[in-house]
Amino acid sequence: MKLAFIGMGTMGAPMAINLLKAGYDVTVHNRTREREVTLAAAGAQRAESPQAAATGADVVITCVSDTADVERVILAEQGVMAGAKAGAIVVDMSTISPTVTRQIAATLAERQIAMVDAPVSGGSEGAQKGTLSIMIGGEPQVVERVRPVLEAMGNTLTHVGPIGAGQITKAINQIIVAGTYWSVAEGMALGLKAGLDMERVVQAVGGGAAGSWGLTNRSGAMIRNDYPLGFRVRLHRKDLDIALEAARELGVTLPMAAFVEQIETGLIAQGYGDEDVAAIARSVRQQSGISEG
Repeated sequence: MKLAFIGMGTMGAPMAINLLKAGYDVTVHNRTREREVTLAAAGAQRAESPQAAATGADVVITCVSDTADVERVILAEQGVMAGAKAGAIVVDMSTISPTVTRQIAATLAERQIAMVDAPVSGGSEGAQKGTLSIMIGGEPQVVERVRPVLEAMGNTLTHVGPIGAGQITKAINQIIVAGTYWSVAEGMALGLKAGLDMERVVQAVGGGAAGSWGLTNRSGAMIRNDYPLGFRVRLHRKDLDIALEAARELGVTLPMAAFVEQIETGLIAQGYGDEDVAAIARSVRQQSGISEG
């Protein structure tokens, strides 16, 4: 099976590496062409455009930053649709608008090209280890055709419904992440102000009902006030914008998600947009008078 992978960012590059390790023939393209070099050294072919990458591919994977980027990569003059053959499958692993996902899928279907939306969760760690959680929307028979490809990148694959359902599920994921991280940040701030041994605190609460991935994997960063990149604040804010847009369309109220979206907007304005999402703890620390050290 011949694959094309477009988008060599923090997530896309290690995902493509895992496809190469699984033995797939992979052609890559990235808007910033220098990012293709590492993949070429690992055995990938390089293509000068999304169209060129998609030419002859059985499956075309896209993993780019936002809705507008996906539209450009797939539908533009030198986009995937211009190169993909009838019968090919486009798998979009970006996090974008579910409404636009359905529109793109309808456009591709006119050219007899199928589409699956398969956004992921697990951060850069999961992308590197091949342990991502993948939320899949699409026709069952199409999903089954690409399942072996997805299994090379993730260990939790869930087909949640028709096209667009993956993106709605990812929006739910990001809402829960927002609430979890904010709650952990508040808890860490209270413990720090009280002068507690925070490693012991995390051990104590992590074994009970408060235990979570965010507490286990990000509380240390919040305690140290140091936020090495897992998933960028600015991208999480973008994801919350998608969730809030979907909520408005469906008539759902999301006050916590809206609150964290505003916190992240403030952090981006302060220059923290490229830190890990756990940096929302900066806001709690600032409001609580906790030292930056």
